[in-house]
Amino acid sequence: MWAWTPLPSDDRLEGTDKARDGDDLATSRQRRLGGAVMRVLFNSRSKHDYLSDALTLLSGWTREGEQIRRTLVIDDTQHAALTERVKVVADALHLRPEISRRSDSTQIRVGHGNGEPLTEGEVLLAARIEDAYRAVTES
Repeated sequence: MWAWTPLPSDDRLEGTDKARDGDDLATSRQRRLGGAVMRVLFNSRSKHDYLSDALTLLSGWTREGEQIRRTLVIDDTQHAALTERVKVVADALHLRPEISRRSDSTQIRVGHGNGEPLTEGEVLLAARIEDAYRAVTES
């Protein structure tokens, strides 16, 4: 869990970067933010807890061991469009989800399934697949 907290005045950045006109960028940012500078604090919860929390936000995805699965009821045209969108995101993340077509539905599996735990990238891919699914079914 994280929270934004203001830095004490003595911890603020002073005189580190100069713009071309000589204005101090840190001071300029402080003026725009009303004098407050923010930082992020992270709780000491484990990575697994964050992934579990993220998975609860992905409705329709079920966990099967070290994989997550989603079944989508879409037609062949939507399946083709979804597969193309997923391929672009999966290539960027260097992941390979399993996507298969069965009668009137598409099944997607994300994860290795060989005993390795889910990674942040795999949960991110599942979220991007949800975005792609919404885009394909809304058009």
